[in-house]
Amino acid sequence: MHEEQLTIGRFARLCRLSVKQLRHYDDTGLLAPARVDPATGYRYYDPAQARDALTIALLRGMDLPLAVIARALAAGPGQRAEILRAERDRLAERISRDRARLGMLERLAEGGLPGYQVTFVQEPELRLAVVRADCAPERIGEAFGECVGRLLPALAGAGVPWEPPLWGLYPVDLVEPMRIAVGARTAADVGGSGLDVEVRPAGFVAETVHTGPYAQLPLAYHALFAAVHERGLHPVAPAREAYLVGPHEASQEELMTRLVVPVRGHEEQSEQREEKA
Repeated sequence: MHEEQLTIGRFARLCRLSVKQLRHYDDTGLLAPARVDPATGYRYYDPAQARDALTIALLRGMDLPLAVIARALAAGPGQRAEILRAERDRLAERISRDRARLGMLERLAEGGLPGYQVTFVQEPELRLAVVRADCAPERIGEAFGECVGRLLPALAGAGVPWEPPLWGLYPVDLVEPMRIAVGARTAADVGGSGLDVEVRPAGFVAETVHTGPYAQLPLAYHALFAAVHERGLHPVAPAREAYLVGPHEASQEELMTRLVVPVRGHEEQSEQREEKA
């Protein structure tokens, strides 16, 4: 039986792997040799192990983690398909994020740092009927869609009139998990609708308008927070987004979002200016 086995070098060439890789896979328990000579320590592999070795090479070429590959090799056909589909979905998400980053880099390359006009104004009180969700920062879009899917039917079912646009409320710090809220302005009683009421008091805010895909909103936040900090002010949660032109009304490039961040510190600056006067 030993005569049919392959040395590590021959097996590596057969499976398009390096000897170093095979040794590493043995050390991590991913692919152990069929036999190790007790006297020399040489590793030998059965030809039947080639399928697993080739599978490892294929999946590693797609940057799948070794732990995921180990689970896939140990699973039956049905469970293996589920594991690979989950990795496919994660890859699709990563590609989507990379495309968004590419778009932002192109925009920065063409026009330098984004030239958003940031204004500081007194914002009136905002009363919203809201639903909330907890999510990771990279899942904001998904959580937002889920919230809208709960909010609008609840408003309609309770007969609560509301005034566009929809609003999103977000933490200033992108911690994990983060709590977001999606709401609609209404003066009506929302009792019995299952919705919460969020009242944002009137106050001093920094605001700007972003035109373009939601994936490029970080450019607008960059300009907004830079303007706030340059004036020695401090942003206060929650940051608010008003979706003036949404995906069902225009193309991605024509979406329009108003960003509003409450700030504090302007009172102290006003007092200092009065004292100097």
